[in-house]
Amino acid sequence: MITSDTHILAATQHWLTRAVIGLNLCPFAKSVYVKNQIRYVISHSMSPADVLTELNTELHYLADADPAQLDTTLMILPDTLADFLDYNDFLGRADRVLKRARLTGVLQIASFHPDYQFSDSEPDAIENFTNRAPYPILHLLREDSIARAVAAFPDAAAIYERNQETMRRLGHKGWKAWLASAGEDSTN
Repeated sequence: MITSDTHILAATQHWLTRAVIGLNLCPFAKSVYVKNQIRYVISHSMSPADVLTELNTELHYLADADPAQLDTTLMILPDTLADFLDYNDFLGRADRVLKRARLTGVLQIASFHPDYQFSDSEPDAIENFTNRAPYPILHLLREDSIARAVAAFPDAAAIYERNQETMRRLGHKGWKAWLASAGEDSTN
């Protein structure tokens, strides 16, 4: 099934506003969202090798951009890496591209996938849903922005545990209902 870029972007932004921002899974996301500092790139590459080429381009684009205008990039991959194990293996290759671009310490790559699974969890464990997105996504972040956000957020190390607890409280049924509803615009 071919999905339009409009649908892909809408689904990604809905997930971002309802889950990531709406459930406060990332307390740093709201700020860049409200300031319109997120770049959304939909890659229609069909092979991991082509994704790596695009990733290299996007890493340099973000590194060269004015941080006041562009703080982060969501590289959305609707046409490849649908299998989570393939995606997970791919992440090592993505980190090597970051290193070859000499951007380690400047940027980092976070990962989201529709079937995300933490290594110590069962496939359907609700805690996995903290990193589940409608499509495979490579989230390119500025290290400086992360450092500033962590410094401003009390007990940033507890975010992971808090997110796990949020998901356990919601449960599978609550998660589906939360995402299915339009909700109020959680960014206001």
